Amino acid sequence: MNNLNHLAVIMDGNGRWAERQGKKRSAGHEQGAKNVRVITEYCAKIGVEYLTLYAFSTENWKRPKAEIEFLMKLLGKFLKKELKTLKENNIRFDVIGDISKFSTSLQKIILKVKNETSTCSGLTQILAINYGSRDEITRAVNEAIRQGVEVKEKDISKLLDTSNFPDIDLLIRTGGDQRLSNFLLWQSAYAELFFTSTLWPDFSTGELETVLSKYETTSRRFGAL
Repeated sequence: MNNLNHLAVIMDGNGRWAERQGKKRSAGHEQGAKNVRVITEYCAKIGVEYLTLYAFSTENWKRPKAEIEFLMKLLGKFLKKELKTLKENNIRFDVIGDISKFSTSLQKIILKVKNETSTCSGLTQILAINYGSRDEITRAVNEAIRQGVEVKEKDISKLLDTSNFPDIDLLIRTGGDQRLSNFLLWQSAYAELFFTSTLWPDFSTGELETVLSKYETTSRRFGAL
């Protein structure tokens, strides 16, 4: 059986979910946020150690201003509401991405949830917010230059936002598209990739269980025989 230490998910399809039901895109984002709790609690229950969720990319700033403002408010509201749930489930919270672009109030909420769950020893839930893999790698290389060190593969890994986490074992993308969309490109070099047409708000623990069953049957050789 393959060990699943780190699961990553590109949560795609919130907007389309809402549009298909004749609702505003904001309703899809709200439903998607609710599903984050469901999937996170399930992963904590089955023993996944790290769960990284692609919540807001560096490219998402190109969306309409009203939608961006809604997403920022939703993120702050979500974190405040979920803090109790995270503690009750022994879940540690962390983020990757450049949060300096967010408002001071949102940054404070993010740091508060990180600090108040820092002693939790179960699943680590990682939100990728204002995250783009190319941006992350560029920042890491610039930091190496600043430090004046010779850049080796292991050094880049230590300078990435994910330096404290293992590489991705399994990456799932919901919503039907089959691309990585600038998400964890370095860390997913040997990840198993699964794509589903299910929109994120409808992605259930049952479907996740099916994906995990398929993952367990894969042969992970990492370039060897």
